[in-house]
Amino acid sequence: MKVRVRLALQYGALFFVAGAVLLAVTYLLVRHNLGQRPGPVTIVFESGTQPVHEQLAQLPGPPDGPPLAVQALLQEEAEFEAATLRSLLTGGAVALGIVGLLAIAFGWLMAGRALRPLARITSTARRVAESNLHERIALGGPRDELRELADTFDAMLDRLDHAFDGQRHFAANASHELRTPLTINRTLLEVTLDRPELPEETRQLGQTLLAVNARHERLIDGLLMLARSENEPTDTAPLDLAEVAGFVLRNATATGITVNQELYPAPTTGDPVLLERLVQNLVDNAIRYNVPGGSVTVTTGRDELGRVQLTVTNTGPTIPSYDIDRIFEPFQRLSEHRGTGVGLGLSIVRAVARAHNGTVTAVPRNAGGLVVQLTL
Repeated sequence: MKVRVRLALQYGALFFVAGAVLLAVTYLLVRHNLGQRPGPVTIVFESGTQPVHEQLAQLPGPPDGPPLAVQALLQEEAEFEAATLRSLLTGGAVALGIVGLLAIAFGWLMAGRALRPLARITSTARRVAESNLHERIALGGPRDELRELADTFDAMLDRLDHAFDGQRHFAANASHELRTPLTINRTLLEVTLDRPELPEETRQLGQTLLAVNARHERLIDGLLMLARSENEPTDTAPLDLAEVAGFVLRNATATGITVNQELYPAPTTGDPVLLERLVQNLVDNAIRYNVPGGSVTVTTGRDELGRVQLTVTNTGPTIPSYDIDRIFEPFQRLSEHRGTGVGLGLSIVRAVARAHNGTVTAVPRNAGGLVVQLTL
């Protein structure tokens, strides 16, 4: 049950309890006052010479009780008291019910007004969690507890935004600084290996160093791409994921792997470079982590809600479900594939998907392999 409903019901319950207590006190006071008679019943006789006791004796009534006129008067008084108390209870209960319902409605309105800043804080937090850290609540009004909560949340977002920006800038700057010496090393190794008089042992060592250098270059490129993909894309343009997937598949190298494609139109808007890298990483992973004679299937299209989807399915080793979340973390690889790749492919895929307000999920196949689905 929502807080607004609970507050409205609490307001109404408190009003009903207070009204019932007030009605009970009023009933007791009225009943007490009605029971207080000013004195005994007085009967006025006509003036005459007949004694009073003879006039009383001539009044109609039972011999051992009060006269009938006195009885009628007392009965009428009792009925009046009962009717008064009954009317008080009935009218008070009806009035309490009507005013109680109005109190619940008024409590609903007041609770909504009091909780409106919380709704604004919640919606802002949800947008920040889904997109970026640049948005702020900036709640106005009096400096009360809700204003302090919103200001504290804004201060926390400021610190998080600065921390993430610093992390991305450090990764980008470090990657740029490391790329230059790696490029120089690769150039020197290639020039050295071109010498015909180079001994065979030295040539093998140079080729090994080239492979290590190439792996480091892929690592640096992955870090640069990861730092860029975590930012909100700015160079967006209309594109079709089917065309992007077709271009990637035409340039993919899949030795011993059967590649199938079912590319239906999937128009969307995004950064073409980042989305191409996303599709390329998914296809490369599906080919690399496969089995001899296996297959890869790439499909694009829309789901029943009209969202754009890209699905990459591959055969391969069986992956336990508890390892699925780990493969999307940076530098995380399954134990049987620790010697290949740099562990950034699926991390980049998830970062690009989040930057485009999308999601990426992976489900292990019973026969082995994965089904990775991107939804935009």
